[in-house]
Amino acid sequence: MRVALKIAYVGTGYHGSQVQPDVATIEGELFNALTQLEIIEDPKTARFSSSGRTDAGVHAREQIVAFDTDKPNLAIPRVINSKLPNSIWAWAHAEVPDDFDPRRWAISRKYRYIMSGEQYDIAKIRTASKMLVGEHDFANFCTKEGDKSTVRNVEKIDVRVSGTLTKIDIQANSFLWNMVRKIVTALTMVGSGVRDEEWLLQMLDPESYEEGLESSAAYGLTLMEVEYPEPINWCEDAYAIRRATDNVHDYLVRHRVMAEVMDHLVPNE
Repeated sequence: MRVALKIAYVGTGYHGSQVQPDVATIEGELFNALTQLEIIEDPKTARFSSSGRTDAGVHAREQIVAFDTDKPNLAIPRVINSKLPNSIWAWAHAEVPDDFDPRRWAISRKYRYIMSGEQYDIAKIRTASKMLVGEHDFANFCTKEGDKSTVRNVEKIDVRVSGTLTKIDIQANSFLWNMVRKIVTALTMVGSGVRDEEWLLQMLDPESYEEGLESSAAYGLTLMEVEYPEPINWCEDAYAIRRATDNVHDYLVRHRVMAEVMDHLVPNE
């Protein structure tokens, strides 16, 4: 049977989602859990695949993975989570067709970037974001990988203010390496007045204009959702979600305390 999982994780402390030798990765932890539980023998024979990779420090609410197993009764979130660190958890599973490929079958992906918005003109960012919607060559907004096409269709960009934070949701048919984080860099450059809309239009014409962009910090980026042409009959695990909620609460408390600690480290003038 082929099984798919929805995986969430806090990417801090991991060298990305894709397995690599001698470093901690999301897939590495997942492979360890699946093999320890004898759900799979090894990733290759199980035809393990994911909906895409996330870079070091990037988080996910809904990364999709799939694999073959002859023990589907064990391939459920609450069992798998027993062998995973608290920073990674499965929260839904589904039986999928034998040829299901979470990356190739995906028709849309949604990312969210959260940043401090106090120093930017949000109106300028919203206006600039509309220029990026549609099919464009995003060669100036990615880290290139060989001869891979850099044309992508950005379906939607939504910019919202939440207190002192700004949330940028970007949805596209697929994304290039570092594309979201470089788009955020470009939007903040316009929002801070360092660049203007005319520059952004030039950036969308890489055949006549090239400029490298730094990627925005990884810690602000989360893979939120992956969509498929046919609905998948997901079975959400209430117990796994409840445990994950407790773990996330612990993270929230820790970081709120750390924020206060940082505020006291600098002597008052």
